[in-house]
Amino acid sequence: MKYLIKAKIEVEGIVEKPDVIGAIFGQTEGLLGEDYDLRELQDRGRIGRIQVELKTIGSRSIGEIVIPSNLDRVETALLAALLEVVDRVGPYPAKVRIEEILDLRMEKIRKVVERAKEILQKMIQERRIDVKEIVNNVIRDVRSAEIIKYGPEGLPAGPDVDKADTIILVEGRADVINMLKHGYRNVIAIEGAGTKIPETIIKLSKEKTTIAFLDGDRGGDLILKELIKFVDLDYIVRAPSGKEVEELTGKEIVKALKNAVPVEQYLSSEKEKRLAKEISREERTVTKKVEERRREELIIPHNVLEDIKSLQGTLKARIYDREWKLIEEFPVRELVENLSKSAKEIYAIIFDGVVTQRLVDIAASKNVRYVIGARIGGIMKRPLAVKIYSFNEVFK
Repeated sequence: MKYLIKAKIEVEGIVEKPDVIGAIFGQTEGLLGEDYDLRELQDRGRIGRIQVELKTIGSRSIGEIVIPSNLDRVETALLAALLEVVDRVGPYPAKVRIEEILDLRMEKIRKVVERAKEILQKMIQERRIDVKEIVNNVIRDVRSAEIIKYGPEGLPAGPDVDKADTIILVEGRADVINMLKHGYRNVIAIEGAGTKIPETIIKLSKEKTTIAFLDGDRGGDLILKELIKFVDLDYIVRAPSGKEVEELTGKEIVKALKNAVPVEQYLSSEKEKRLAKEISREERTVTKKVEERRREELIIPHNVLEDIKSLQGTLKARIYDREWKLIEEFPVRELVENLSKSAKEIYAIIFDGVVTQRLVDIAASKNVRYVIGARIGGIMKRPLAVKIYSFNEVFK
């Protein structure tokens, strides 16, 4: 049961418990429909047995009514209010008044809390003083006071980040505290950057030797992936598998930093092969193959070059087959949709608009060889099989 309804009853005459229970059932029956019929609620286990305690004082009967309820809070309150309609028991006037509704779950929680306090008090009394722990706590508190807020983002950092030639990137404030505890004052947290690395970190990495010191878990893998994309890292250090930097001992930190691995070596190692595959090299640098592809001579028939000139300022798109024969022409705004739905073999797309990442991705999936637009937008990933040019590059 969830709740316990408690009510007081006063009857202007001497009555028995069955008289009171009968009056409750009889005078509440049908008032709120079948859903609140007490017998029906008992049969369905929604309320428990109605308990009545009575005592006689002179010519009056006074007592208590208790009803356990498994209804929700609102329904229980409605049931309690229903009891107060009882105004007679047998031939005698009566009055029922709700005293309280106990939340039995809260009572259980209260007992649990009180018991927990007793257990904790006993633990504190029996626990022996750990001098080493006291010293560690003092050191931790002192080191915590050394933390500064660095950069516009207010990143947690050690006081020597500006002075040192080398910085150590960690994930959060707790990591900074632990590193300070063991004497590393050139540490700064990226604060769980996720997909957005703080600009302060990016800027510092270009100015200083940068070591990424990350937890030895999946979260550390994900953050490392983002750091490699956007930050000029020099070395990578990982906590032991399953451990976090904030919980490492001084000895473990020293050992980890001694085993720092240059970023390129780290990515090419067998141990991190899976992570390296996830990180597109095209997102980090323009590879040698891409540079070679960009330097290839662009060979476009003269008649198509004339088409490109005529397209400028029209906001139209044209698609061509392998023989550079025009397949179809339509407005630029319909290009992505038409390209996605097209079942034709398309060799080239020429249009008076901006080449976007979305368009390039769709073109690659359709095995399109050339995408030529008025200009090229911010494309992070260039498929090697797709040649991308702006109008200006075509006519150079």
